[in-house]
Amino acid sequence: MANPHAGEVALVLDGRRHVMKLTLGALAELEAMLESGSLLELVERFEGGGYSTRDVVALIVAGLRGGGWQGRAEDLLNVEIEGGPMLAARKAAELLARAFTVPQGPA
Repeated sequence: MANPHAGEVALVLDGRRHVMKLTLGALAELEAMLESGSLLELVERFEGGGYSTRDVVALIVAGLRGGGWQGRAEDLLNVEIEGGPMLAARKAAELLARAFTVPQGPA
């Protein structure tokens, strides 16, 4: 089960559940994959609904790799993502939000 307090989001690929997480290394990889702009601009694109398919794929790949997956973006070209492209975009947005949200609770 994905732990939202740890920034984790679950995604099902070809019937197999994966946990995505944007670790510091995954965020660095994500920033390197972005063709233009920064992570802040990526957040703004998702908040404004102006994100691209490339943004969604980059986030999913970075999150999967942060969760221990050893694949590449090309490996996602032929997989069945449970819920289709719209759910994939929602999961990518959720992953990004969780990476930059401070959990509430006792200090």
